[in-house]
Amino acid sequence: MEQQAVEAAAIAGSVSGDLSILSLVARADFIVKLVLVLLLGSSIWSWAIIFDKVRRIRRVLAKASEFEEVFWSGGSLEDLYDRIGTKADHPMAILFASAMREWRRSGAHGLVESDRLSTGVQERIGQVMRLTISRELDRLERYLGFLATVGSTAPFIGLFGTVWGIMNSFQSIAVSKNTSLAVVAPGIAEALFATAFGLVAAIPAVVAYNKFSSDLNRFSGRLEGFAGEFSAILSRQLDERTD
Repeated sequence: MEQQAVEAAAIAGSVSGDLSILSLVARADFIVKLVLVLLLGSSIWSWAIIFDKVRRIRRVLAKASEFEEVFWSGGSLEDLYDRIGTKADHPMAILFASAMREWRRSGAHGLVESDRLSTGVQERIGQVMRLTISRELDRLERYLGFLATVGSTAPFIGLFGTVWGIMNSFQSIAVSKNTSLAVVAPGIAEALFATAFGLVAAIPAVVAYNKFSSDLNRFSGRLEGFAGEFSAILSRQLDERTD
């Protein structure tokens, strides 16, 4: 530790006037550099997740609107299922296809001939739709936990780098026995840079996590609303078959 302090003091004395970002990083202690690398990697991965989620959620919402327009156009549900049953590529279409698949299986086995059996069919279709909604939302929420983790931990990781850097600076002051600003400033600046970088990594992750969580909560309600309306349609058709 003492040797590091001597080296830091020598460096501070020779390049005390250069406080550019690159110089601060180059002169930083190994632990501080490790913290910066960790924060940089977290930030890059966070932005990759953010761009992917923005693209994916926009696509899902657009596809859902297109599907709802076709669904409520008054056409045959059987024909719609025949067109998209094996080609469903977004949550709402997958939800519709899974319910229709169970509907057809039940009809094929003659399970809608009595009130008791038709009730069982409705329960199975409802269960299938609930499981489908849960599975599709899990896919959309993948990696959001990483954003939450970066948002909550990055400032503290940066603060750790700052505390470590300040400890080294004080050690350098004690060894050099020089408390002038020219000696103190570089070490303090290096230390504070770690905290700043932690905030740079954390703030976008927190904002993105909150935005995506809000969007997915609204979409979850939209899926559940569609499932309820679709279930009512199938229930009416079951009642017509059992009459």
